[in-house]
Amino acid sequence: MEKKLVYTGKTKDVFALDNGNYLLKFKDDCTGKDGVFDPGENSVGLTIDGVGDVNLRMSVYFFEKINAAGIKTHFVSANLADTTMEVLPAKVFGHGLEVICRYKAVGSFFRRYGEYIAEGADLPAYVETTFKNDEKGDPLVTKDGLVALGVMTEKQYDDIKDMTQKITRIVADELKARGLDLYDIKFEFGYAADGSVMLIDEVASGNMRVYQDGKYIEPMTLSKLFFA
Repeated sequence: MEKKLVYTGKTKDVFALDNGNYLLKFKDDCTGKDGVFDPGENSVGLTIDGVGDVNLRMSVYFFEKINAAGIKTHFVSANLADTTMEVLPAKVFGHGLEVICRYKAVGSFFRRYGEYIAEGADLPAYVETTFKNDEKGDPLVTKDGLVALGVMTEKQYDDIKDMTQKITRIVADELKARGLDLYDIKFEFGYAADGSVMLIDEVASGNMRVYQDGKYIEPMTLSKLFFA
Protein backbone atom coordinates (compact mmCIF):
# COMPACT_ATOMS: atom_id res chain seq x y z
CA MET A 1 0.00 0.00 0.00
CA GLU A 2 1.29 3.46 -0.91
CA LYS A 3 2.10 5.82 1.96
CA LYS A 4 2.96 9.51 1.97
CA LEU A 5 4.56 11.42 4.88
CA VAL A 6 2.18 14.15 6.03
CA TYR A 7 3.54 15.07 9.47
CA THR A 8 6.73 14.58 11.47
CA GLY A 9 5.97 14.57 15.19
CA LYS A 10 8.12 14.45 18.31
CA THR A 11 7.49 10.77 19.02
CA LYS A 12 5.56 9.62 15.90
CA ASP A 13 5.54 10.25 12.15
CA VAL A 14 2.22 10.24 10.29
CA PHE A 15 1.70 8.88 6.78
CA ALA A 16 -1.40 9.03 4.56
CA LEU A 17 -2.44 5.68 3.07
CA ASP A 18 -4.20 5.26 -0.26
CA ASN A 19 -7.18 3.56 1.45
CA GLY A 20 -8.03 6.83 3.25
CA ASN A 21 -6.58 5.78 6.61
CA TYR A 22 -3.33 6.92 8.22
CA LEU A 23 -0.22 5.12 9.41
CA LEU A 24 1.54 6.12 12.65
CA LYS A 25 5.23 5.24 12.89
CA PHE A 26 6.32 5.08 16.54
CA LYS A 27 9.84 6.40 17.16
CA ASP A 28 12.39 5.87 19.93
CA ASP A 29 12.56 9.62 20.54
CA CYS A 30 11.16 10.74 23.89
CA THR A 31 10.15 14.07 25.32
CA GLY A 32 12.39 15.23 28.15
CA LYS A 33 15.04 17.65 29.27
CA ASP A 34 18.79 17.31 29.76
CA GLY A 35 18.66 13.63 28.86
CA VAL A 36 15.95 12.80 31.42
CA PHE A 37 12.61 11.39 30.24
CA ASP A 38 9.58 13.56 31.09
CA PRO A 39 6.19 12.97 29.40
CA GLY A 40 5.20 16.54 30.30
CA GLU A 41 8.04 18.16 28.37
CA ASN A 42 7.36 19.69 24.96
CA SER A 43 10.63 18.85 23.19
CA VAL A 44 12.56 15.70 22.36
CA GLY A 45 15.17 15.23 25.08
CA LEU A 46 16.54 11.78 24.47
CA THR A 47 16.30 8.53 22.52
CA ILE A 48 15.58 5.27 24.33
CA ASP A 49 16.04 2.07 22.34
CA GLY A 50 12.78 0.14 22.20
CA VAL A 51 10.49 2.82 23.60
CA GLY A 52 8.60 3.11 20.31
CA ASP A 53 8.03 -0.64 20.27
CA VAL A 54 6.78 -0.83 23.85
CA ASN A 55 4.54 2.25 23.45
CA LEU A 56 2.99 0.64 20.37
CA ARG A 57 2.55 -2.73 22.10
CA MET A 58 0.84 -1.16 25.10
CA SER A 59 -1.36 1.00 22.86
CA VAL A 60 -2.43 -2.01 20.79
CA TYR A 61 -3.19 -3.98 23.97
CA PHE A 62 -5.45 -1.24 25.32
CA PHE A 63 -7.05 -0.20 22.02
CA GLU A 64 -8.16 -3.80 21.46
CA LYS A 65 -9.65 -3.94 24.99
CA ILE A 66 -11.36 -0.58 24.53
CA ASN A 67 -12.77 -1.48 21.11
CA ALA A 68 -14.02 -4.79 22.53
CA ALA A 69 -15.87 -2.82 25.22
CA GLY A 70 -17.79 -1.02 22.47
CA ILE A 71 -15.95 2.30 22.86
CA LYS A 72 -14.90 3.91 19.57
CA THR A 73 -11.19 4.41 18.87
CA HIS A 74 -9.15 5.22 15.76
CA PHE A 75 -7.27 1.90 15.96
CA VAL A 76 -7.47 -0.39 12.90
CA SER A 77 -4.42 -2.66 13.07
CA ALA A 78 -0.71 -2.70 13.91
CA ASN A 79 2.53 -4.11 12.54
CA LEU A 80 4.83 -4.67 15.50
CA ALA A 81 7.77 -5.56 13.22
CA ASP A 82 7.59 -2.11 11.59
CA THR A 83 6.48 -0.28 14.79
CA THR A 84 3.48 1.07 12.89
CA MET A 85 -0.25 1.40 13.60
CA GLU A 86 -2.98 1.97 11.01
CA VAL A 87 -5.68 4.35 12.22
CA LEU A 88 -8.93 5.87 11.01
CA PRO A 89 -8.93 9.53 9.95
CA ALA A 90 -10.01 11.89 12.72
CA LYS A 91 -10.07 15.64 13.28
CA VAL A 92 -8.73 17.01 16.55
CA PHE A 93 -10.74 19.40 18.69
CA GLY A 94 -9.53 22.97 18.24
CA HIS A 95 -5.74 23.00 17.90
CA GLY A 96 -5.48 19.95 20.14
CA LEU A 97 -7.08 19.06 23.45
CA GLU A 98 -5.88 16.84 26.29
CA VAL A 99 -8.33 15.07 28.57
CA ILE A 100 -7.10 13.97 31.99
CA CYS A 101 -8.85 11.55 34.34
CA ARG A 102 -7.71 11.63 37.96
CA TYR A 103 -8.15 9.03 40.70
CA LYS A 104 -5.75 10.77 43.12
CA ALA A 105 -4.95 14.39 44.01
CA VAL A 106 -1.37 14.63 42.74
CA GLY A 107 0.67 16.64 40.25
CA SER A 108 -0.81 19.83 38.83
CA PHE A 109 -4.19 19.12 40.42
CA PHE A 110 -2.67 19.21 43.92
CA ARG A 111 -0.57 22.26 43.06
CA ARG A 112 -3.73 24.13 42.07
CA TYR A 113 -6.09 22.96 44.79
CA GLY A 114 -3.85 21.88 47.67
CA GLU A 115 -5.55 24.23 50.15
CA TYR A 116 -8.73 22.18 49.73
CA ILE A 117 -7.46 18.61 49.61
CA ALA A 118 -4.66 16.42 50.96
CA GLU A 119 -1.99 15.21 48.55
CA GLY A 120 -2.80 11.72 47.31
CA ALA A 121 -6.45 11.89 48.42
CA ASP A 122 -8.97 9.92 46.37
CA LEU A 123 -10.81 11.62 43.52
CA PRO A 124 -14.00 10.32 41.83
CA ALA A 125 -12.61 9.74 38.30
CA TYR A 126 -12.33 13.52 38.00
CA VAL A 127 -12.15 14.67 34.36
CA GLU A 128 -10.51 17.90 33.21
CA THR A 129 -9.65 19.30 29.79
CA THR A 130 -6.68 21.45 28.75
CA PHE A 131 -5.78 23.07 25.46
CA LYS A 132 -2.48 21.90 23.99
CA ASN A 133 -0.58 25.18 24.00
CA ASP A 134 3.03 25.16 25.15
CA GLU A 135 3.37 28.94 25.39
CA LYS A 136 0.30 29.28 27.61
CA GLY A 137 1.17 26.25 29.75
CA ASP A 138 -1.72 24.06 28.49
CA PRO A 139 -4.56 26.13 30.01
CA LEU A 140 -7.55 24.45 31.63
CA VAL A 141 -10.88 24.89 29.84
CA THR A 142 -14.38 24.01 31.07
CA LYS A 143 -17.26 22.36 29.23
CA ASP A 144 -19.00 25.75 28.93
CA GLY A 145 -15.79 27.26 27.56
CA LEU A 146 -15.37 24.53 24.94
CA VAL A 147 -18.97 24.98 23.77
CA ALA A 148 -18.83 28.82 23.82
CA LEU A 149 -15.60 28.78 21.80
CA GLY A 150 -17.13 26.46 19.20
CA VAL A 151 -14.53 23.74 19.85
CA MET A 152 -17.18 21.06 20.45
CA THR A 153 -20.87 20.54 21.14
CA GLU A 154 -22.32 19.76 24.56
CA LYS A 155 -23.01 16.20 23.40
CA GLN A 156 -19.42 15.73 22.22
CA TYR A 157 -18.15 16.90 25.62
CA ASP A 158 -20.56 14.58 27.46
CA ASP A 159 -19.46 11.67 25.24
CA ILE A 160 -15.78 12.45 25.87
CA LYS A 161 -16.31 12.57 29.64
CA ASP A 162 -18.24 9.30 29.66
CA MET A 163 -15.71 7.55 27.40
CA THR A 164 -12.80 8.90 29.44
CA GLN A 165 -14.16 7.47 32.69
CA LYS A 166 -14.93 4.10 31.10
CA ILE A 167 -11.51 3.84 29.40
CA THR A 168 -9.73 4.87 32.60
CA ARG A 169 -11.53 2.08 34.46
CA ILE A 170 -10.35 -0.46 31.85
CA VAL A 171 -6.74 0.73 32.17
CA ALA A 172 -6.89 0.89 35.98
CA ASP A 173 -8.30 -2.64 36.23
CA GLU A 174 -5.54 -4.03 33.97
CA LEU A 175 -2.89 -2.30 36.08
CA LYS A 176 -4.51 -3.41 39.34
CA ALA A 177 -4.33 -7.03 38.15
CA ARG A 178 -0.55 -6.54 38.01
CA GLY A 179 -0.30 -4.97 41.47
CA LEU A 180 -0.11 -1.42 40.09
CA ASP A 181 -2.21 1.64 41.01
CA LEU A 182 -3.29 4.24 38.45
CA TYR A 183 -3.31 7.80 39.84
CA ASP A 184 -4.10 9.72 36.65
CA ILE A 185 -4.01 9.33 32.88
CA LYS A 186 -4.05 11.62 29.84
CA PHE A 187 -5.97 10.98 26.62
CA GLU A 188 -6.61 12.65 23.29
CA PHE A 189 -9.87 12.46 21.40
CA GLY A 190 -10.88 13.33 17.86
CA TYR A 191 -14.04 13.11 15.80
CA ALA A 192 -15.12 11.44 12.59
CA ALA A 193 -16.81 13.10 9.61
CA ASP A 194 -20.21 12.48 11.22
CA GLY A 195 -19.13 14.23 14.44
CA SER A 196 -18.88 11.03 16.49
CA VAL A 197 -16.10 11.06 19.09
CA MET A 198 -13.24 8.54 19.14
CA LEU A 199 -10.14 7.95 21.23
CA ILE A 200 -6.99 8.80 19.23
CA ASP A 201 -3.19 8.97 19.63
CA GLU A 202 -1.85 6.31 22.03
CA VAL A 203 -2.47 4.68 25.42
CA ALA A 204 1.05 4.16 26.70
CA SER A 205 3.03 4.33 29.94
CA GLY A 206 4.21 7.89 29.26
CA ASN A 207 0.62 9.14 29.45
CA MET A 208 -0.16 7.76 32.90
CA ARG A 209 1.00 8.22 36.49
CA VAL A 210 1.26 4.81 38.15
CA TYR A 211 2.39 3.76 41.63
CA GLN A 212 3.32 0.45 43.23
CA ASP A 213 3.17 0.16 47.03
CA GLY A 214 3.00 3.96 47.22
CA LYS A 215 6.09 4.46 45.05
CA TYR A 216 6.00 6.17 41.64
CA ILE A 217 6.94 3.92 38.72
CA GLU A 218 8.93 5.45 35.83
CA PRO A 219 7.27 4.93 32.41
CA MET A 220 9.92 2.59 30.98
CA THR A 221 9.91 0.52 34.18
CA LEU A 222 6.11 0.46 34.05
CA SER A 223 6.19 -0.89 30.48
CA LYS A 224 8.53 -3.70 31.58
CA LEU A 225 6.36 -4.54 34.61
CA PHE A 226 3.20 -4.49 32.50
CA PHE A 227 4.50 -7.06 30.01
CA ALA A 228 6.51 -9.12 32.50
